[in-house]
Amino acid sequence: MSHHKLEARNLYFSYPDGREAVKGVSFTVYHGESVGLIGANGAGKSTLLMLLVGLLFPEQGEVLVGDVRLTKKTLPAIRQRLGFVFQNPDDQLFMPTVYDDVAFGPRNFGLDEDEVKLRVQRALEMVGIPHLHDRAPFRLSGGEKRVAAIASVLSMQPDMLIMDEPTSALDPRSRRRVISLLKSFDHTKIIATHDLDMVLETCRRVIVLNEGQIAADGMAEEILTDKGLLESCGLEMPLSLQNCPVCGASKGIF
Repeated sequence: MSHHKLEARNLYFSYPDGREAVKGVSFTVYHGESVGLIGANGAGKSTLLMLLVGLLFPEQGEVLVGDVRLTKKTLPAIRQRLGFVFQNPDDQLFMPTVYDDVAFGPRNFGLDEDEVKLRVQRALEMVGIPHLHDRAPFRLSGGEKRVAAIASVLSMQPDMLIMDEPTSALDPRSRRRVISLLKSFDHTKIIATHDLDMVLETCRRVIVLNEGQIAADGMAEEILTDKGLLESCGLEMPLSLQNCPVCGASKGIF
């Protein structure tokens, strides 16, 4: 069985108040792809991610990981393959120390403590914070919390990383550190974000959501330079591609 393909087929989801958040969404993400999921506030990005990882279940349609349909029965096995990083790291970090947070997933898998220790050390080294292993999460900076949350997912050795706003609320140095991390990972990635400059750096493919539907799906350099498309979906071109406010000269991708 291949776990390295994620497919959404005709997904629909509405909240109890009747708001339709996802309406007929279909796409496939293949092994090694890095996909940016963009859209204005309320476009359905976070809801779609929660459907992909089984935090919500669709009213219609299905999600497949490899050839396995995501259901309540298959969810435990599938979650070992999909690593989800929440928008707010405080939702992911709840143990007394960073070590315990990063060890939480492997321990839940029933691994012996020697293997857990190896996984934690490896994950903390990957994100560059092995020195924080004994620190209480609530004493970390925003950037440190973000990379600790990423480490807590990496320790489970997932095939795919699914991230909700990984650079939100970070100072410029922490943001740059997270972007460098994302660029260094070989994992298949789906990244939902408003940070279109980050998408331009880290993703080759972009899916645009607008009012719960896919408005566009294609190469990042094509979609992120399509001013009309982005504006029609409540977005702007990445700042790095906008005209210089002083001289008016246009910028290119390279």
